[in-house]
Amino acid sequence: MDPPPDYTSWTNTDLISRVTALETQVSAQNLAHLKSPSPPPQSYKKKIKPPNRFDPSKYNTRLIALKFAYLGKRYNGFEHHTNNKTPLPTVEEALWRALMKTRLIFPDFNGGKEDEVCWDGCEYSKCGRTDRGVSAFGQVIGLRVRSSQPKERARDVVKDDDGVADEDGTVPDVRKEDAWDSVADELPYIQLLNRVLPPDIRVLAWCPEPPPDFSARFNCKERRYRYFFTNPAFSPVPGESRKGDSGGAWLNIEAMQQAAKKLEGLHDFSNFCKVDPSKQISDFRRRIFHASIERVSPSQGAGAFLERPPFGQSAQPDGAMAISQSPELYYFEVYGSAFLWHQVRHMVAILFLVAQGHEQPSVVDDLLDTHSTPGKPVYEMADDTPLVLWDCIFPDAAEVARNSHAPSANPKYVDALNWLYIGDQASHEFTSPRASTGVEDRKFGRMSIMEDLWAVWQTRKMDELLAGSLMDLVSQQGQFSAQQATLTDGDAERSARVFDGSESPRTVGRYLPIMQRERLDTPDIVNARYAVRKGLMPKADRNGAAADVADGDE
Repeated sequence: MDPPPDYTSWTNTDLISRVTALETQVSAQNLAHLKSPSPPPQSYKKKIKPPNRFDPSKYNTRLIALKFAYLGKRYNGFEHHTNNKTPLPTVEEALWRALMKTRLIFPDFNGGKEDEVCWDGCEYSKCGRTDRGVSAFGQVIGLRVRSSQPKERARDVVKDDDGVADEDGTVPDVRKEDAWDSVADELPYIQLLNRVLPPDIRVLAWCPEPPPDFSARFNCKERRYRYFFTNPAFSPVPGESRKGDSGGAWLNIEAMQQAAKKLEGLHDFSNFCKVDPSKQISDFRRRIFHASIERVSPSQGAGAFLERPPFGQSAQPDGAMAISQSPELYYFEVYGSAFLWHQVRHMVAILFLVAQGHEQPSVVDDLLDTHSTPGKPVYEMADDTPLVLWDCIFPDAAEVARNSHAPSANPKYVDALNWLYIGDQASHEFTSPRASTGVEDRKFGRMSIMEDLWAVWQTRKMDELLAGSLMDLVSQQGQFSAQQATLTDGDAERSARVFDGSESPRTVGRYLPIMQRERLDTPDIVNARYAVRKGLMPKADRNGAAADVADGDE
């Protein structure tokens, strides 16, 4: 490289010329650089590794039972049907997705879509199939789930005089591990599922050792339902009688109780259900172990206006006026081994007609007598929302055998499954380090099941409080006139009101007694018509037909 020139001896004119030449040279180089195409910027995107595929073969599985509860108002019933789109999700679908998200089940999709509900290979069984809007506080399923129990490992060894190998040339690993407890060291199933389930679905308990070949459907020998209602059933007219007069808001609980007791025992309930011809059921006899009307603790919330005159006043012997707490809360309680489709809601509808004075308790006898009433009279069943599948009972085999020898008696079954509820000592003390999952097991306190349920309850309690306060406010405004509020006799005859468990009574015009109404075809005719349309052979000719029982179809 040539040495730089000595600028100290240059004149000003020479220096200016030199600077001008260099600037011209630099400008030409910059222009050439701008006109030349620039290389594309290099991409430095981080490579995303595909998620590791979950390998079910690395884990043990076990058959367990789960008891859970749900509020059914936001769901299209419990059961999910493939390729049947419903306006609301089903409880079964939400439960399946939670089990899949926690990787507790490994279904055999067999080429099907892995985002579709599939129970194949899970040994899945369910106790009841509640309809849209119906809730459950003791629903039970059985299924095979992933376990934390370590798999037995084996290592190759050489046979010698000091050891004995298996036929394949291996012996069990001689390394000792701490004994694995099937409860204390197991995965916290309740907590894992409750973390990912919707807030109105909650797992309550699990059974670690159900009987061999356990089926939540067939091992259940008693299902218990409750249907809740208020008394008065709807807003009463001031001065209205509380004796349960025809079409009134106040219900005659004594007459309702008398009618409920007639349902107990073994009866043909074809007039108390909806016939499903696709099942081809021919025997509609079911045994009701217990049926009664029970009172809930008095209401402390909405309906304060009913506790003041002229609604709540009643004459006392000394002439004073006493205030009775209203509305009262009741529920219809029924126990049975199995129920027909909509059977409970049909029974409740008839009981409400008796309680309102539209029918006498003897109407139950008339409907149970299928010889004199072979076809069901046309009537509407009760609303779905107040109905709850309260509990499912799984007695031991010895108790079932004892009751089978006395079919005429109503059994009193006791649940024999070893349920471990959330908060039980055995289910939340994980003594082994390998069982730690970081999931807290609490009934009360922060991030507990009671905190979740409180949030659900508080939302609905605020709705009740605001609606009740508004109702109370309106009742006190303006002038009160009992004559304006009371219906005339003619109005009552032309427009009878029937309570069906929903928010408001139904206006039915002039009430027509049940036994005078049009009757539907008998179940035999309905089944035969369906069988002809579908090309089915008569049920009597079918060999090996399934058991003629439709259980838990509420």
